Amino acid sequence: MTDPQTVTAPTPRIPADQLHAYVRAIWERAGSTPREAELVADHLVAANLTGHDSHGVGMIPRYVESLADKQLQLNRHAELMKDAGAVLTIEGGKGFGQVIAFEAIERGIERARQIGICAVGLRGAHHIGRIGHWAEQCARAGLVSFHFVNVAGDPLVAPYGGADRRIGTNPFCAAYPRPGKPPLVLDFATSTIAYGKTRVAYNQGKHTPPGALIDHAGMPTLEPKVMHEAPFGSLTPFGGYKGFGLAAMCEIFGGALSGGFTTHADTLGTTHAIINCMLSVIIDPAAFDAPDAQAEADAFLAWVKASPLAAGSGQIYEPGEPERVTRAQREAAGIPVDPATWTQINHAARTVGVSEAEVGEWAARLR
Repeated sequence: MTDPQTVTAPTPRIPADQLHAYVRAIWERAGSTPREAELVADHLVAANLTGHDSHGVGMIPRYVESLADKQLQLNRHAELMKDAGAVLTIEGGKGFGQVIAFEAIERGIERARQIGICAVGLRGAHHIGRIGHWAEQCARAGLVSFHFVNVAGDPLVAPYGGADRRIGTNPFCAAYPRPGKPPLVLDFATSTIAYGKTRVAYNQGKHTPPGALIDHAGMPTLEPKVMHEAPFGSLTPFGGYKGFGLAAMCEIFGGALSGGFTTHADTLGTTHAIINCMLSVIIDPAAFDAPDAQAEADAFLAWVKASPLAAGSGQIYEPGEPERVTRAQREAAGIPVDPATWTQINHAARTVGVSEAEVGEWAARLR
């Protein structure tokens, strides 16, 4: 675990628009087109705004390392490999996931609007980040979606009953649009916590929640260093065998059906790349004979929220509501970036050619 004594500086809060500008500048200097840099910044800053710092600007150092490994490919676009009408197969070519997934989902939205439904098999994209971002893209178009994702060749999670890492954090996500209201968005890793949350805890000198990690010997631990220092431990699947079962289906639906790959001895990664495959099913709710669907959804949510609060509970949240609350707070007060993460981001900026003077100028501007 990072020595808490080294994490003494206060955590600054950076206005979202200024942080977005810095992220854009970093990737343009690295060689991204302005549009690519904008999409990457959109996604990373939005993840921070919703409270998912594990998928936010703290990912920049890992991306820069992958670029140095010649894995992350700049300025690539989603390539349509097969069009079967209601099914599209798309190759990512290790391009920025924030671009590839955006373009893949745009194709799926267009097709679902035409025929009512589209299944998009996306394979071989570099890290596509917070999956809720793509479900929200569908919801803004008025479409329902659900998404199965694998983290191909990068095992971090022990199977239920196992003692070492065998599967990825393999997210599942679903979203339901509501005219005139925020969409319902369910988005979670199938591990007890996301790997990126161990990075955040490690940088902040904090423990992880009980039950989230095991060490290299398979014993429970609270120390995030087991995910960042040898000998390596593992994340645990959430919900025991249920979470493990969902993770396995995400692996097969996302990695195998898409024409990508699953995690096994022959596919283990040896670089800093994060490769995602995703099966997205996008549906136009108007295609169903369900004129009362919105009323029924609203009635259910009202019924659930009318439950008496349990001891110690302050509120019953609908799916996606905690993220909306956090976003409002951070839009007003700024995005917290801990000192260790900020140092890593600035080092990554220098690595791609941002000068020391420019880093200093940005630091002064964002202070």
